[in-house]
Amino acid sequence: MDLMELIFTLLGAAICVYYGWKLLLFSRMLFPKRCFPLSETFFTSMGDWAVVTGASEGIGRAYAFALAERGMNVVIMSRTKATLDLLAKEIGEATGQKVKVIVADFSCDNTFRETEEQLMDLNIGVLVNNVGVLPSIIPCKFLDTEKLEKTITMVINCNVKTMMKMCKVVLPDMEKRRKGLIVNISSGIATFPFPLYTLYAATKVFVERFSRCLQAEYESKGIIIQAVVPFGVSTRMTGYLKTNMVTLSPEDFVKTSMQYLRAGDKTHGSICHTALGWLMQCIPLKVLHSEFLLQHMQNYVKKKMTLKELISAKTAPSDNGKH
Repeated sequence: MDLMELIFTLLGAAICVYYGWKLLLFSRMLFPKRCFPLSETFFTSMGDWAVVTGASEGIGRAYAFALAERGMNVVIMSRTKATLDLLAKEIGEATGQKVKVIVADFSCDNTFRETEEQLMDLNIGVLVNNVGVLPSIIPCKFLDTEKLEKTITMVINCNVKTMMKMCKVVLPDMEKRRKGLIVNISSGIATFPFPLYTLYAATKVFVERFSRCLQAEYESKGIIIQAVVPFGVSTRMTGYLKTNMVTLSPEDFVKTSMQYLRAGDKTHGSICHTALGWLMQCIPLKVLHSEFLLQHMQNYVKKKMTLKELISAKTAPSDNGKH
């Protein structure tokens, strides 16, 4: 065997080992309860309270319910007091756990001092950073974003600054107690450079990288920090997409994602989303970034949203015919 044959043989063996290892890792995702088991007291052992930002609806609401069902008192945070109060009543009646409401508009800069004061005396074991804002469901180029200056500030405050500030609030006590769980909700849109959702996608990339770096820093302290990177979940942000095998309801997604809390510093939260993430990474960026595909996506979303608005208008209550 000459030198070139040896090089190509070793290269082929290395590729086989690499993809064999990837396949082994993927196979573990098929059996989360066996490969990443959680004890019945896993959540309550972290502390007395769980804090969920963006808890009034969607994924945040589902996390608040799920954590209360597992025996934790929950702090629910959002900017809509009436919705939070109703949710607090529902959680309390369904689970018997304590629920604390904190009204906070995370798009503003002056929110965090008051928020920190209200959390100061709580034994916080779990933090779910879920709050986030999508500038527009309809994709558009960066400079075409409405009220661009204001939107930049709002998106950075909600999607980036809030997450860092909340981690800053809870981490010191978790480090002292040498235990805690922080879940930061990113997005599948951060899996690869995603034009037309540029600002949102960039903030979600930050969420993922910040979370994984933070886990490397604090893993030795007994703290679990994980970026959850979902694709389709039927929420207001996604226009309440119809649920199917890939597009999950918030409740179903949270139920599956909580099974992967010990699966590493990043998870897609479900086996379908994991497979989709791998598939998307196999598609060349030149294809994903082609003008044809981007224009088709923009037109498709516009058409879907227009149709949804028409259906809503037809089904809305009307006063016509009343005397």
